[in-house]
Amino acid sequence: MRFRFKRSGQECTFLDRGINLTGELESPGTLRIDGNFQGSISRADNLIVGEHAIVHADIRVGEIEIHGQFFGNIEAKNRVEIFPSGRVHGDIRTPVLCVNPGAMLDGGVRMADEKPDDPSASTGTIAEQSNTR
Repeated sequence: MRFRFKRSGQECTFLDRGINLTGELESPGTLRIDGNFQGSISRADNLIVGEHAIVHADIRVGEIEIHGQFFGNIEAKNRVEIFPSGRVHGDIRTPVLCVNPGAMLDGGVRMADEKPDDPSASTGTIAEQSNTR
């Protein structure tokens, strides 16, 4: 189900409470999940996991708000926010992470891109470093 807001022209996709869906979702604009989803999600600018949602997925989105239960890995280009009712079991990669009081996060977090800009500036292996002493 897709809706287009007249003011902004932005598309919004909903998976309502009581819906169970398995597969791959690619949705531009905003995607709100209030039901149960299992699979993968990509291309969403904004993903909202509603308070009653249960999501088992690996996702790549712009921003995500988590109010329900999420199991899987998150890669968010801009921001991840976990609200007090939110539960996350999995790894998160994002430049900005907000975990509100009462929220739960069980997993790893990577907030910085660890790739060096210049490949020649990388540090050597432990064996190479010990030979320079």
